[in-house]
Amino acid sequence: MTLSRTSMLRSMPLRLAGGLVLLFSVISLVSLAASYVYTQRSFEMTMRADLTQDMAGFRAAPSAAALAVLVEAEARSTDPERVVLSYFAPNGRHYGNAVVARDADGYRIVSDLPGQPEITGRYLALTSSLRGGQLTVARSRAQIDALRGVFLNILGLSLLPTILIALSGGLILARRGARHVAVVGGTLDRLTSGDLGARVGDARGWSDDLARIGAKVDQMARSQEDTVASLRQVSADIAHDLKTPIQRVAVHLDELSQSADLPAADRVLVDKALAELDGIVSVFHSLLQLAQIESGSPRARFAPVDLAAVCRTLCDVYEPSAAESGQTLTCVLPEHPVRPVHGDRNLLGQVLANLIENALRHTPPGSSITVALSQTETDVELSVRDTGPGIPESEREQVLRRLYRLDRSRSTPGNGLGLSLVAGIAQVHDAALTLEDANPGLRVRLRFPG
Repeated sequence: MTLSRTSMLRSMPLRLAGGLVLLFSVISLVSLAASYVYTQRSFEMTMRADLTQDMAGFRAAPSAAALAVLVEAEARSTDPERVVLSYFAPNGRHYGNAVVARDADGYRIVSDLPGQPEITGRYLALTSSLRGGQLTVARSRAQIDALRGVFLNILGLSLLPTILIALSGGLILARRGARHVAVVGGTLDRLTSGDLGARVGDARGWSDDLARIGAKVDQMARSQEDTVASLRQVSADIAHDLKTPIQRVAVHLDELSQSADLPAADRVLVDKALAELDGIVSVFHSLLQLAQIESGSPRARFAPVDLAAVCRTLCDVYEPSAAESGQTLTCVLPEHPVRPVHGDRNLLGQVLANLIENALRHTPPGSSITVALSQTETDVELSVRDTGPGIPESEREQVLRRLYRLDRSRSTPGNGLGLSLVAGIAQVHDAALTLEDANPGLRVRLRFPG
């Protein structure tokens, strides 16, 4: 089980990291904005205080002439790009380092230098009528305007790396958590597919929540495995304990049927009872065999098996039965030799026999049944296809259960264990069993690792 890139982006660690980054970003933006506003206002208050102090110094001049001299003296040592001094004396003469003029577009500052270049930028000004003239003192807001760039740099240097580091950490945690989730998901997939021995295993180094989930999954798997093992043991014990007395009853009925003075009507009933007992014995035999297969004991007898030879033999055996019932049985084998599979020849022969018998039993006259064998670089595939009514997709998993029979099959011979045996034998051989729609009919595929 793997997580896609979309699932990774939607994983909880990355979403938590994104949420924390968003929260941190909002708090940082609010804090920086508040700091910027506070600092800007503090600068403006300081600048206004400086302007008031400058104006107070000029007010100390006793006359307009003295004020003009003082302004000229200050103007010679003051850069108009930083501080503007402009005094219009009562006689209309101008003193200072720049002129504050007004036109249709608003106020502008023009230098007293030759050519009167215009001074750009924003200023905070204070104007007052003094000694019969008008004095204007203006200080540049360049420092205040530069604050915006400073705070933007602080924001970029502090917030962006934090966001990148946090998201990278979240991505690392998400990838790490994804691996752990994949282990849990893979274990659940194996348990769902019937591998009750699957476990999450060692969860050291995991986060506490995922480790607890893994432990609960293992606990559930152990409980389920114990329950299934108990049920299998009970069914095997019942089958084993009842098989012998039922066979004794069959022997007694057989002796009774051979009695010379038995009425004909009673002989018919005895024969029916013997037939039913044969079916019961067959069920118990199948249950015992299934229990043996599921225990894994047949693996000790595994050896290379030529499936092509098994297919040819069983097709020859069942071809007369198919012809007698008006059906066609065909064996399709590749021209080149098929590599052998590792398994039990008798069990693999029983798999193919069960599949052929099911196809013969559940398809009408005129149907065709095809046994095919093929191979790829990685596996060997055995398939049995018929042109009968098939099995609804919703019931294909159910027919692999013990004693399960389709409603339409209840009038036909059988005990509902044929496909269960096929599934059990496939599992012990590590073969993948699939039931597919053959349009029309059913195709059963067995893929053996090769």
